[in-house]
Amino acid sequence: MKIEKIYNFLDSLSPFELQEEWDNSGLIVGSMQDEVESINIGLDLDKDTVLKADKKTLFITHHPLIFKPIKKFDYSKFPTNILKTAIEKECAIIAMHTNIDKTHLNRFVLENILGFKALKNEGFISYFETDMDFDELILHVKKKLENSAIKVVTSTKKIKKIAFCAGSGGDLLSKIDADCFISGDFKYHHLIEAKENNIAIIDIGHFESERHFSHMLSRHLKNFPLKVIMADSKNPFEYK
Repeated sequence: MKIEKIYNFLDSLSPFELQEEWDNSGLIVGSMQDEVESINIGLDLDKDTVLKADKKTLFITHHPLIFKPIKKFDYSKFPTNILKTAIEKECAIIAMHTNIDKTHLNRFVLENILGFKALKNEGFISYFETDMDFDELILHVKKKLENSAIKVVTSTKKIKKIAFCAGSGGDLLSKIDADCFISGDFKYHHLIEAKENNIAIIDIGHFESERHFSHMLSRHLKNFPLKVIMADSKNPFEYK
């Protein structure tokens, strides 16, 4: 199957033009007329995954392998080590990052993993309402995400309105209109801001909130006449 056919389907599902200006979603390696024989979906792409893959595999990742300009092709360093192997095996790479955050992933994690119903979506942020004690909400989130521990900022015991953003949401804090913000990758100054503005924080981690990308996207590719593999993405963090 030509990459162009798969690309057009993905573009209809979540238009690449919706990506942020700083993003690098779309076809990163390969050409539209290249033929691929299988699809591999993963949060990220590592060298072991490429080495184990069949030739002419199309990798669809959430995070773009090439994010910043590459000024030096040192094949012993990331990401050019992966690019070299992928090109040698006639593989292609498509990234679906901020575009699919906005159209699918954020809502999928909120509704299908955490079990809440989104009331409205504003870009990267989904809002929902509940009537839970903060400690009860923390336990619920930990259980649903299978997290052994999460970082929190307490502001109020009763939570009514919650904002959610999968991935890294700290820089969106100033836009939040809710009692609690659930996201990942909060920095220290974000936590101070939240505390002073009486917004409770549940930091669920970047990987933990986005690792469901493969499961979400595979549902839409189930009718493709190609083998579709969901890669087992690994969290680079270890918890001791």
